[in-house]
Amino acid sequence: MGVLVCVCLPLVLLQVLLVLGSSPLAAAQQQPQPASAPPARALDAVLQEYAYRALVRRPRTGLVYNGTVPGNLTGVAVSAVRLRSGSLRRKGFAEYFQFALPTGVVVKPHVERTVLVYHNLGNWSEYYYPLLPGYSYLSPVLGLLAYDAANLSAAGLPELNIVATQSPILVSFSNVRAVVAGGPPPRCVWFDLDGVPQLQDLEASNVCSTNHHGHFAIVANSSELAPAPVPSAAIAPPVPADGSPAKGSSQGWKIAVSVVGSAIALGLLATLLLCLVRYKKVKKLEVMERNSEVGETLRMAQVGRTQAPVALWTRTQPVIESEYTA
Repeated sequence: MGVLVCVCLPLVLLQVLLVLGSSPLAAAQQQPQPASAPPARALDAVLQEYAYRALVRRPRTGLVYNGTVPGNLTGVAVSAVRLRSGSLRRKGFAEYFQFALPTGVVVKPHVERTVLVYHNLGNWSEYYYPLLPGYSYLSPVLGLLAYDAANLSAAGLPELNIVATQSPILVSFSNVRAVVAGGPPPRCVWFDLDGVPQLQDLEASNVCSTNHHGHFAIVANSSELAPAPVPSAAIAPPVPADGSPAKGSSQGWKIAVSVVGSAIALGLLATLLLCLVRYKKVKKLEVMERNSEVGETLRMAQVGRTQAPVALWTRTQPVIESEYTA
C-alpha cells in the first residue's frame, strides 16, 4: 500500500503541475504576441483553414458561416460562403458583409463550386499590412479571397482568381475615421496577394471598387487625421495598442505562476526522495525477515517406511558407561 501511494502521489502532483501550465492564465502568458505572429501570406492560409472548419458537413449554398479564430488572433473575423461559380457569374452576390459582387464575376481557373472567404483584420491591420510612410488607416483591412470548394476539409489551398468582367466589386466601409476638413481626401488602398499596396481614389463616400480579390482599406495622410477621442479611465483600463495585457500585470502573473510552479516542483522532488528512503527500509526489513525464517537444513533418512530428518552430526559423542568405571 505504501509503495502504491509513493507511486501515485508524484503522478498526481505532476498532473496538477501540467494542469496549472495549461490553464487559461498560463496559455494567455504563452500565446504568441504580435512580434511572433505569422506574415500576411501565412495568415491567409490559417484563416482559410478556420473558415473551412466553419462549413458544416453539408453546407447550404449561399449561406454565410462565421468561423472561430485562435486566441492569439483575437480581433480578427473570418467567414465563408459556398457558391456555384456559374451562379456567381449570372447572379452575383450582393451582400457579403461589406462586399457587393455584381453579375459577371468569373472564377479562374474555373471550378464547379467556390468558397469566398471574408477577412476583417481589425486592430491587426497595420501589423500584417504596413502602410506607406505618411499614411494611416481610417478603417480596418478587409479581405476577399476565393478557393476551390471540392474538398471542404482541405488546408493550405491556393487562391483562385476572381475577375469582375462587367461592373466592379464594391467595398463599403463603415465606422471610418474622419479627416480634417479641407485636407486631401481619403483614398483606397488595395493589397495584392504579395502585400504590395496600390492607392486609388474612392468610388463614393467610404466606398472602394476593385476588379480582383485581395485586401482593401481606406487610408489618409497622417497629418490630415482628426485627433482620436481620449478614452475615459472610468470606462476601461488602459490597454496597449496591440491588444496585449498591460506589462506590469503580465509580469506579476508570470512571477506568481513561476513561484507556484517552483513550489510544486520542490514538493514533487521531496516526495520522490521520501519514497526512495521508505522503499529502501522496506526492502531491508524484508531481507531480515527472510533470513530469520531460513533455518539449518536437516538431512532426511529412511526410518522404516517413512522419511525422517536426522542431524548431520552431534556435538557430544556417546560414551559407554563402562568407560567411566574403568
